[in-house]
Amino acid sequence: MSQAKTPSAEKRQIDKKSGIGVRDLVTCAVFSVIYFIIFFACGMTGFVPIMAFLFPLPLALVSGIPQMLFYTKVRSFGMVTIMGALLGLISFLMGYGPIGLCFGVACGLIADLILRAGGYKSMKCSVASHCVFSLWVIGTMLPMWILGQAYFEPYRASQGDAFVNEMMAYLSGGMLVAVVAGIVVCALVGAAIGTKVLRKHFERAGIA
Repeated sequence: MSQAKTPSAEKRQIDKKSGIGVRDLVTCAVFSVIYFIIFFACGMTGFVPIMAFLFPLPLALVSGIPQMLFYTKVRSFGMVTIMGALLGLISFLMGYGPIGLCFGVACGLIADLILRAGGYKSMKCSVASHCVFSLWVIGTMLPMWILGQAYFEPYRASQGDAFVNEMMAYLSGGMLVAVVAGIVVCALVGAAIGTKVLRKHFERAGIA
């Protein structure tokens, strides 16, 4: 005889199949705002030249707790994609260019697929999803490498030659690789911290 499902388990199973509803959209919006606040705070450190390249690392670390909490509330495929699209759209409106928007959608979609592959119950998939999602911010930075010196020239008048020259000194392929690797490492640590802090929420959500 099969074991009877609890009402909460049955409700969660129904929710998983019901698609994205108004409640899910509100959840996406709320956690997108929380993530953006962290993004903005970390981005403010870019006044220090080296942090203009490294600010995604503390972002991936600090966002671990709210992002892992968000994953306990993901009930339908597409919620993480929506969050990525919202963040990408905000960055686009702030002047970061269309690449950030594209990365937001792409990383959100891949993160969504990872969560679905784990049946929304795999802790490992939740951690991997956060690592992939955290890479969306690279899209906001790529214009620095694509445009090179032309990207920084407008800053000479406001920040001075010393600032621009130091920024150019950090601009290399090796720096890009280091930033990507750093994001993944910090996202792993942030997800681990988030998982530990929010363990009760994961247990209540049925995530192993």
